[in-house]
Amino acid sequence: MHREFLMGNEAMAVGALAAGVDVVAGYPGTPSTEVLETVARRNPGHVYVEWSVNEKAGLEVAAGAAYAGARSLVTMKQVGLNVASDPLMSLSYVGVKGGMVVLVADDPGPISSQTEQDTRTFAAYAKLPLLDPSDPQEAYEMMGEAFELSEELGCPVIVRPTTRVDHGSADVLVADEGDWARRTPEGFVRDPGRWVIFPALSVRAHAAIEARDAELSRRLSSYARNAVRQTAGPDARPRLGVATHGISATYVDEALREGDDVRVLRVATPYPFPDDLAERFLDGLDEVLCVEELDPVIERALIATCGRRGLHVTIRGKLTGDIQPSGENTVESVSEALDRFLGRKPAGSSPRAVPHEPEAPVAPPCEEDCLSTEKNPPAPPQLPVRPPVLCAGCPHRASFYAVKRAMRGRKAVFCGDIGCYTLGNAAPLDMVDTCLCMGAGINIAQGVTRVEPDTAAFAFVGDSTFFASGITGVVNAFYNQANMTLVVLDNSTTAMTGHQPHPGTGRTMMGQVVERVSIERVLLAIGLRVVETVDPLDLDAAVATVRRVAEEPGVKAIVFRSPCVVLARPQARSTVDAERCVGCLRCVRELGCPALVPDAATGKVAIDAAQCTGCTLCEQLCPTHAISGGERP
Repeated sequence: MHREFLMGNEAMAVGALAAGVDVVAGYPGTPSTEVLETVARRNPGHVYVEWSVNEKAGLEVAAGAAYAGARSLVTMKQVGLNVASDPLMSLSYVGVKGGMVVLVADDPGPISSQTEQDTRTFAAYAKLPLLDPSDPQEAYEMMGEAFELSEELGCPVIVRPTTRVDHGSADVLVADEGDWARRTPEGFVRDPGRWVIFPALSVRAHAAIEARDAELSRRLSSYARNAVRQTAGPDARPRLGVATHGISATYVDEALREGDDVRVLRVATPYPFPDDLAERFLDGLDEVLCVEELDPVIERALIATCGRRGLHVTIRGKLTGDIQPSGENTVESVSEALDRFLGRKPAGSSPRAVPHEPEAPVAPPCEEDCLSTEKNPPAPPQLPVRPPVLCAGCPHRASFYAVKRAMRGRKAVFCGDIGCYTLGNAAPLDMVDTCLCMGAGINIAQGVTRVEPDTAAFAFVGDSTFFASGITGVVNAFYNQANMTLVVLDNSTTAMTGHQPHPGTGRTMMGQVVERVSIERVLLAIGLRVVETVDPLDLDAAVATVRRVAEEPGVKAIVFRSPCVVLARPQARSTVDAERCVGCLRCVRELGCPALVPDAATGKVAIDAAQCTGCTLCEQLCPTHAISGGERP
């Protein structure tokens, strides 16, 4: 064993490798992405790794491997579980042979997601065991435990970290690579009675699952990570309790002070819920505060336990308004909730004592130019709000602007999608009228035109999202004779989640160079007759292409192809000729590029050389040709 400083996602990847995982699949999505990337980077050579076209495909690849007796892992974020839910719900009934872990990273906040979904609730719906880690060390260890539990029970096991566990870093004790498990899978054994799901099998499987989960609940009451502890207060039997889980358990530990009389329940397996342990926790208590993120899973479970077992305990939490109903918990918010619940003074007025701590030496006075020696220095200013924007030089800005300029004066709707290009909604572009989930923009555009046939409907989709979930929407549009323009923003990568490869890039996660899947050929194979490709940074050509293609009947497509500026960053930079610049600021008002900065002193525009990529879009837009020097990739 040795120690490594690892991000939570890295720790879980190493945990899977140490447990002998054979096949890893997934779809990139923050905050889960680094798990699969770490497996690929630290691959000992025998592990198969792939970025699948979407979460459904990834889960099915992992299931097939588990059918053959291999240990498999599939990774995704919480909204990706929606995509994978169809096979997962059936897989819960069919089961697996090799250990299969479904790692779903939840995003309270949300920081980078459409929704705040709680996978703990989904686990209960799917009737699948779920492990809820609270820190990187536990996340590492839970991976091995999840594989073992999966093989014992013959079903997938969900591991559900949240953003602060995924992206938090810690000193983690891990196994040496020479001690990583290595197994030889049995292979797939044909057994239609097991692997082919029929109604009769489902009825039997459902009954077996209910019995299994009831027994598992009893077993998990003895699982070491489900624990009850009592703080060192003066009372032998506290009357108050706190029930918590995951990263919130860490916050509770930090927020409790010496002298607090409280009993703490830490739930590492919210499903199946450890009822017996919960009853022991509740014994003798008057009130319990449930500190959890997203759904009131523990709160409802404790209420149910009290009802079934005749316990008279007041359960507080989200349902009673004692814990915020949405968003992330923090040490500060948990401390405030505990202040109210325990009737204690806020930490600022009653600091936590640290016994036997020597006093820090007093520093000598500073010189005048040193740090301030004021006893009560002013509070630091609030950090500025930094809303996300398209990068300087991003080809998506040029694509949106070309469509906007071509459609000026026409009734049009612009249906967006999930990715970097969602940021096209911001001013001054203002080019995303709808955004629901991956691939949805294509079908929403069809729905709009069914109600308003005179509207020019555009559906924007990225190249990775096109493969993930966009193709089916195009097939639907073509088959049902819709009238819309598909705009594929092809920047040759999965940019928003970290530049992962996809079927259109010509390489795999295993490093193989393969024949790339042509978006244009796919569209032509579906049946589209008008499919044009253009560089969006060639503004005149892009605008002309949009005008021409939009006039065509039926479903037609434009592929705007230009590499992500992070991958193909030109060396040239644009500069402004102050003599020619008339201060019209058209470039700033119409493009919103962060490299374009109005100069308050002169009223003209300046270019931030640290951000400019020389894409030339502003050069083509400038009416006085005052900007020059750029170089398109």
